[in-house]
Amino acid sequence: MEKKETKEKADLIMGENKVNNKPILDVLEIPKPFQWLTLSLQHLFAMFGATILVPYLVGLSPAIALISSGLGTLAFLLITKFQVPAYLGSSFAFIIPIKLLNDTGGPGAAMMGTFFAGLVYGLVALVIKKAGYRWIMNLLPPIVVGPVIIVIGLALSGTAVTMAMNNPAVGEYSMLHFSAALVTLAATIIFSIYAKKMLSMIPILAGIVIGYTYALLIGIVDFQPVLAAKWFEMPEFVIPFVSYKVKFTWEIILLMVPIAVVTLSEHIGHQLVLSKVVGRDYIKEPGLQRSILGDGTATLISALIGGPPKTTYGENIGVLAITRVYSVYVIAGAAVLAVIFGFIGKITALIGTIPTPVMGGVSILLFGIIASSGLRMLVDSKIDFGDKRNLVISSVILVIGIGGAVIKVSESLQIEGMALAAICGVLLNLILPGREIADENMLADSESPENRQTA
Repeated sequence: MEKKETKEKADLIMGENKVNNKPILDVLEIPKPFQWLTLSLQHLFAMFGATILVPYLVGLSPAIALISSGLGTLAFLLITKFQVPAYLGSSFAFIIPIKLLNDTGGPGAAMMGTFFAGLVYGLVALVIKKAGYRWIMNLLPPIVVGPVIIVIGLALSGTAVTMAMNNPAVGEYSMLHFSAALVTLAATIIFSIYAKKMLSMIPILAGIVIGYTYALLIGIVDFQPVLAAKWFEMPEFVIPFVSYKVKFTWEIILLMVPIAVVTLSEHIGHQLVLSKVVGRDYIKEPGLQRSILGDGTATLISALIGGPPKTTYGENIGVLAITRVYSVYVIAGAAVLAVIFGFIGKITALIGTIPTPVMGGVSILLFGIIASSGLRMLVDSKIDFGDKRNLVISSVILVIGIGGAVIKVSESLQIEGMALAAICGVLLNLILPGREIADENMLADSESPENRQTA
């Protein structure tokens, strides 16, 4: 009886969605040339700030991040048979493991980790094709995913504050530099709260622009690299067997794979929300296995050229919801523009001149939102913390993840931080009695078109 009521409710929501969200341009409609360009630029700007922030934080090339996001999105559209209008950008969930791998083993180790993350997506897509998707939602319920997302945000908080307060040249506190972070933070908050329509989708980009302008006025920007840069410039791609020796280690796998498993819940949530926005059931057609495979393929492409892992972007889903332009050709146009931008040397140089405190100011809000979105998932899923089971699982995940617990198997093999927290959460959920079976609406309720979860 309950299942019937749930289905009727879902059908009613989907029916209302079709009425309220009548498209201006439907999924397969091709816009006129000028309209096509402007609508694609909207999507480019929506993803731009967050996509370049990830490589900035982990020491990768922003230009390659743009190129890989464009190529990854085009691959995703092809694999989903041009039915799913989703844009893929840099994933925040992998910042800490990629930074650790990049610092200890160089870009090659980070790219191998990204490659393994993509393989996990492919493997999960294969299992879903054979066994359906409910098993992964039961493996990763909100009581596991929510605290892990909180850990992702809070574990990065120290990095954001350090970036905001210090003069990067000397590594010491500077009120002048901190003022740039505060102006950037204030601008980002104002755009997040008070901006309307399209402007509400680009608070990160708007905050960076205003913070950069202020940084120019107080003299902490060196604009010389932009003047010296060429208009066309080939990025330094990080290619296996060419740029580095391919080396597989258990440390790489154990750092990246647990995070990849958790980010799958974000993907499912985004597909459920996108289905409601566009008025189609993307879980069934073209199928969750195709969208996950598309996400994994985008991550593999990124790994092969030196970019960070990829994920569908909630900002761009928000653009779809506001504009009611669902055309995949608009998304493809944004992807092509991202690739072109990656080869424009002056744009890459301009990104490189953004002061660290400006990025720190944006990061304070962004990492806080990541943590808050995990909390929101717990609230929206009505997790009862009077239940000792839920209290135990969340407590262990939070303390192990934020505290930086480490299991050292050997000198070269250890599991730490977020990865260990995710593994512990999954195991406790499976072992402890009283586990509830999730339904397909649980993750959908924790997402909204205006709020991107991280992973």
